[in-house]
Amino acid sequence: MTQDQLHRYLFEEYEVRGELVQLDQTYRHIVDAQSYPLQIQRLLGELLVATSMLTATLKFEGSITVQLQGDGPVKMAVINGDHNQQLRGVARFEGELPASNALKDLVGNGQLVITITPDQGERYQGIIALAADTLSGCLEAYFAQSEQLPTRLWIRTGMVEGQPKAAGIMVQALPAQSEDHEADFDHLVQLTETIKDEELFTLPAEEILYRLYNQDQVRLFDPQSVEFRCTCSRERCQNALLQVGREESLAIVQEQGQIDMHCDYCGNHYIFDGIDVETLFNVVPGNDANKLH
Repeated sequence: MTQDQLHRYLFEEYEVRGELVQLDQTYRHIVDAQSYPLQIQRLLGELLVATSMLTATLKFEGSITVQLQGDGPVKMAVINGDHNQQLRGVARFEGELPASNALKDLVGNGQLVITITPDQGERYQGIIALAADTLSGCLEAYFAQSEQLPTRLWIRTGMVEGQPKAAGIMVQALPAQSEDHEADFDHLVQLTETIKDEELFTLPAEEILYRLYNQDQVRLFDPQSVEFRCTCSRERCQNALLQVGREESLAIVQEQGQIDMHCDYCGNHYIFDGIDVETLFNVVPGNDANKLH
């Protein structure tokens, strides 16, 4: 089965659309970047699935950032994705984590912040209080608040043959609704609620949709690949050092032996020694570094 794909589908007889996402390598990249405890892995997996499905709702080129922040053990957990389904994420936590996976126990008093940034146009940000017990519940409240569209999400994380898996399904009513739209939507919600974790993690999308909706006509569109993509690079680190300045950069090298710039998103380390720093400042066009000698 091809993993790391997002599938869009449409019910021919109802004014309802759906999305199905299954993640394997993308999820592994994020949780392997740091030694995250299981609770954090699950939380990032849920955010990853949610962001992928939210990104698929974009009708323009741009990005979405979905961030949890609060006063609990998990101070921040964030996933960023774009219209090409390129995703990355990171979490910050401190102290002892609760055994519970409840959102409130992990994040405490906090909020869910969804930031939509089009390549062209104005940036939009929605803030949702963590009133629900699950991330799915919070996102359903977001859609009810911002889109006024009935929406249900099922997000699952788990292990299959020792490897982390994350997957999810979303069904959403379309804006143009008939008199029977509520009954139609409830009918599809009841069917979707029968999905099992193992089915979501291991079965092809076509089989999942057939098992759920074999009495209904479903149009499945071509899938979109999902992948982990980090924007860090040695060049970006060099630009950061240029902002710090030659003298301070060399002072760090003198104190620590080298500059180790670590990317929390992917785990890469970019190392700069004294020669690297001197070379960087001496080759920049228009740089006045020589005046510092």
